[in-house]
Amino acid sequence: MSDGKPSRTSFTYELDNDQQELLLGLMANGNFRRRETPYALCSVEGDHFNATLYAKEKHGRRKLCVQGSKAEEFVLFQLEPLVLCGASLGYEDVLDPERSAPHAGSDESGKGDYFGPLVVCCAYTDETLSAEMEKLGVKDCKRMSDKSVLTVGAGLRRLLGPDGFAVVKLGPAAYNRLYAKIRNINRMLAWAHATAIEELLAKRPGCGRVVVDQFAPTEAVILRSLKERGKKAEIVQRHKAESDIAVAAASVIARELFLRDVAAMGDEIFGAPAAGADGGAEKQTVPMGSSDPRVREVARKMAFEKGAAWLMNHCKAHFRTTDKVLEACGMTRAELPPEGRVVSAAERTDDLKKKNTTGKAKQC
Repeated sequence: MSDGKPSRTSFTYELDNDQQELLLGLMANGNFRRRETPYALCSVEGDHFNATLYAKEKHGRRKLCVQGSKAEEFVLFQLEPLVLCGASLGYEDVLDPERSAPHAGSDESGKGDYFGPLVVCCAYTDETLSAEMEKLGVKDCKRMSDKSVLTVGAGLRRLLGPDGFAVVKLGPAAYNRLYAKIRNINRMLAWAHATAIEELLAKRPGCGRVVVDQFAPTEAVILRSLKERGKKAEIVQRHKAESDIAVAAASVIARELFLRDVAAMGDEIFGAPAAGADGGAEKQTVPMGSSDPRVREVARKMAFEKGAAWLMNHCKAHFRTTDKVLEACGMTRAELPPEGRVVSAAERTDDLKKKNTTGKAKQC
């Protein structure tokens, strides 16, 4: 690039129906080679880049990925003028002046994972830090591999220093105690975000704006939880807020710390790799999410060996997964401490529906 910045090599867009038609026309008539790509509606290779439009459709949109050493040239000279019908690359700060202005962003990791902690991070940025974050490769952690998250997250923490970010981490035991008290995941998240925001603003009193990835149905949930400094700041809530560089940075740090805790848990469960090991055997890791059968199998094995209470220090006990794990072990929630007998709001609602349905059947 003429301004001395390195060229970007990866771009992702969500195209509406009209843009998809324009792109398919460009792919069909341009100087490209067709390529076979799994799950792709169409994929082509150009001069040192490839572009793939994936078949999966969500709300009328499909994902386009452009990658390669000359991907930026394709975006600038073909994709933006002929498909997107607008120029944004290189003009982000002009189109959104607040993008690199001093502000903070808050995001969380681990909310949907049965194993491991819930981590919330609030990160600060300004024009200088935003430029350095881009050089590090900061973006929404969901668009990064776990290996990249670990590397970039560690680099981010060094870049920001102790006064540049604040973290609230609830390990499983603390998470289960707090959930048993609050009994609402959105209110728990609101408390954690508000606490991280308050700590960050104490370190950066000149920061007057915080962007938060909205997790609750209404903005009032987090606003009610804000503390003294947070109530004085401008709190901007929006969905998919990771497009904001500060929120993206918060998402990376939160995910990095989550991954490090889960890796340590894996060493506890499966045994740490021996010193000087040649790496011949693949290291066992704790499975992510909650619906993967491997999650239930690991939890079942450990609960059977260590007792039901083991779940309280390693898992989010209110998940439905706990009932399935206990049932597979011939146990019930009665064998858990009081905070482990609390189930999620969704499960309580389902149980109520079942009771109502049963009651109606008996009346008939």
